[in-house]
Amino acid sequence: MKDESRQMSVRASSGQSLTPVMTPREIVSELDRYIVGQRDAKRAVAVAVRNRWRRQLVPEELRDEIAPKNIIMIGPTGVGKTEISRRLAKLAQAPFIKVEASKFTEVGYVGRDVESIIRDLMDLSVKMVREEEQEKVQVKARDLAEERVLDLLLPEPQAPENGDGEVERPSPDTREKLRRMLRAGKLDERSVDVELTQNMTPMIEVLTPQGMEEMESNIKEMFSNLLPKQSKRKTVKIPEAMKLLTQEEAAGLVDMDTVVGEATRRVEQSGIVFIDEIDKIAGRESVHGPDVSREGVQRDLLPIVEGSTVSSKYGLVRTDHVLFIASGAFHNSKPSDLIPEFQGRFPIRVELSSLDKNDFVRILTEPKNALIRQYVALLETEKIRLLFQPDAIEEIARISAEANEKMENIGARRLHTILEKLLDEVSFAAPEMPGQEVRIDAGYVSERLDAILKDQDLSRYIL
Repeated sequence: MKDESRQMSVRASSGQSLTPVMTPREIVSELDRYIVGQRDAKRAVAVAVRNRWRRQLVPEELRDEIAPKNIIMIGPTGVGKTEISRRLAKLAQAPFIKVEASKFTEVGYVGRDVESIIRDLMDLSVKMVREEEQEKVQVKARDLAEERVLDLLLPEPQAPENGDGEVERPSPDTREKLRRMLRAGKLDERSVDVELTQNMTPMIEVLTPQGMEEMESNIKEMFSNLLPKQSKRKTVKIPEAMKLLTQEEAAGLVDMDTVVGEATRRVEQSGIVFIDEIDKIAGRESVHGPDVSREGVQRDLLPIVEGSTVSSKYGLVRTDHVLFIASGAFHNSKPSDLIPEFQGRFPIRVELSSLDKNDFVRILTEPKNALIRQYVALLETEKIRLLFQPDAIEEIARISAEANEKMENIGARRLHTILEKLLDEVSFAAPEMPGQEVRIDAGYVSERLDAILKDQDLSRYIL
């Protein structure tokens, strides 16, 4: 009881309402529904998310001192590194962005401004919060939209030009009768002219130097605020009119200052940045050539990983408590090839294992979004019943594992390639096969893939 009261007082002092967070065990269990294996990586990210919640409950004088424990995931492509991070962000309802470290070296030493990562994350967070706030006011927005549609159906009568005679207004009964018809869908085929308000945002293309991408968005926003709003008339059927007007009313009911404030808080307290291909910028020994660029990118990334203040069009954003998850295959390098300061900011390292045939069988069948289920659902839309036999799944898994061994190991992505080739004929002819049942067994798989597998040159291009 004493612990609970302490937590409540800490909550109150922080001035924030804390969303209940799943326990690490629950997070791992939820990730298991979508990703096969890789338990160490799942445990690491689960603890990292739980620690953010714990940080909010510690005394205020300690709270800002507790930095997130950033993670490096080491493993080949296609084993679940990105998917773990993406699913984690969904579970935590946190702003999430994925960037590729190699993108910052493609145009030479200068590269792209690394602070754009945080600005893009802020854009995503604002969009997320705005949609949530609009959802909260949907009922009121729909009521207001309904009134506007009724006004269109029953326009105010015009007074005679000479001013003689009384203007006959529609009776309340008529309006209510129309309202009932509108709600019952009896007016769905009628069309109305709706007037929508929009900003006259100019089509501006600003040629900004690398590292100054924010300038363009600021210039566009400045012109957008200076120019008057424009009304646009559109003739649409009643259901579409209700949808458009509800969206406009919901947008008008949302306080953007509140949205930006909450979006900033989410980025600063629960934002997740996934930096892929971190191994591509590992390299410190050479003093000339591409390694200079690699070390330069590491040093550019270091401030936002350590904690700095980034200027965005929504204001200043601090990165002290953003969680950074880096990943890479590290085939030709190792984490120790990163500069010491960068290594020190990623204290947790987890290795993800390569996938074998048994893993592929599980990936095809076990996850909630398993590939087999996806293809079955896709072809059901054409009234085709696709039946995968257990021996077919075993054969697909065997071929995928074999292809990864003989060619480049692309992990579970190989399954997509194999299945597309396997079901190419059915997918193409599906519209002419309604009501049919297609049974996929090991023989079916061998018939369509054996010839490709035997020709190694062909298999390299196709599989």
